[in-house]
Amino acid sequence: MFGFTQGCLPMHRWDELNTLFEKAGAKIVFGLNALSGRSINSDVTAEGDWNYTNAESFIRYTVRKNYTIHGWELGNELSGSGVGTRIAADQYALDTIALQRIVQNIYKEIEPKPLIIAPGGFFDANWFQKFIEKTTKSLDVVSHHIYNLGPGVDTHLVEKILNPSYLDGEADTFRSLHKILKSSATSANAWVGESGGAYNSGHNLVTNAFVFSFWYLDQLGMASAHDTKTYCRQTLIGGNYGLLNTTTFEPNPDYYSALLWHRLMGNNVLSTSFSGTKKIRAYAHCAKYSKGIVLLLINLDNSTTIQAELAFNGTGSLHNLVQLIQPDISKTAREEYHLTTKDENLHSQTILLNGNILTVNSSGDIPPLEPEYKNSSTPIKVDPFSIVFAHIPSVVLPACR
Repeated sequence: MFGFTQGCLPMHRWDELNTLFEKAGAKIVFGLNALSGRSINSDVTAEGDWNYTNAESFIRYTVRKNYTIHGWELGNELSGSGVGTRIAADQYALDTIALQRIVQNIYKEIEPKPLIIAPGGFFDANWFQKFIEKTTKSLDVVSHHIYNLGPGVDTHLVEKILNPSYLDGEADTFRSLHKILKSSATSANAWVGESGGAYNSGHNLVTNAFVFSFWYLDQLGMASAHDTKTYCRQTLIGGNYGLLNTTTFEPNPDYYSALLWHRLMGNNVLSTSFSGTKKIRAYAHCAKYSKGIVLLLINLDNSTTIQAELAFNGTGSLHNLVQLIQPDISKTAREEYHLTTKDENLHSQTILLNGNILTVNSSGDIPPLEPEYKNSSTPIKVDPFSIVFAHIPSVVLPACR
């Protein structure tokens, strides 16, 4: 459709990739071409059934070689208005059911079976609702893409990232999809299947610099708060929005932000808000591998230092929380991870943890991510243009037991 004539994955290359996947311990989702066999009309709609001959052959080869695939995803950006072309929700549902049958057949002796994932496109409430209603027994994951900052060439990306009202706009997508899933008979979960913030490869020294961690961590917090189970970042490497430098392969700031999130934030999400300036973004989860909770505080302000104090309301799972705090909070320490940039330069590709530059050593090893210890009874200090993860082991909630 876009004029790429050599878009072929030879099996020797697939073998090499699977060697890499195994060494990395990565979970792999493969996106299958959903346009095979269709004709594209003058109004850019694609019609006809999906021709799954090649996909079926490829899946059989993958199983024969004993390669582990976490999920098979059908198509890329064909939902709603589509990108380049679009497929009607009813037709897409029929094709997803066909994929599920193929996978069930090929994997009939194998457990666990890979996930069936679709549509991997931009959210359109009416389209997604129809699609989800017709795939209730076939679909494991509803995937959607996010590029809410617009094109990478936009010169106002940083202004958007630092604008809390702009960031809040994407919550409508999460909220709406969550509502559709909750009111449907489906058991499918929501994933963000691809998100690079700014499309067409991002913007150098913005989407691969410190400032982008404000957007990225805010997205992870917001997605989690609306029951999104997985968030796939565009990209690990490639374009201007990679987690790794495309030349040296060394981590960009977002790599370390993602790593801290991955190590600290557990699966249980706590309802959280910040009273005061809108320039503070606040999220909280149960701690991942230990007792207590972890707060994520993002300060989008360039001059105001915040002293954040914890307060608990009496609603839902947080009821009677004050009584659940261990007796003498003043004698317990919390762990703090402060992320800042070098020389307060938001466009820097150097990130500091508690004042120390994070960089790999000569062997390429990731440095230890060590916290600072603070008295739990004191406020959490959040400097201008900084990010703080605070692990408070002394706060024990029913939701976190």
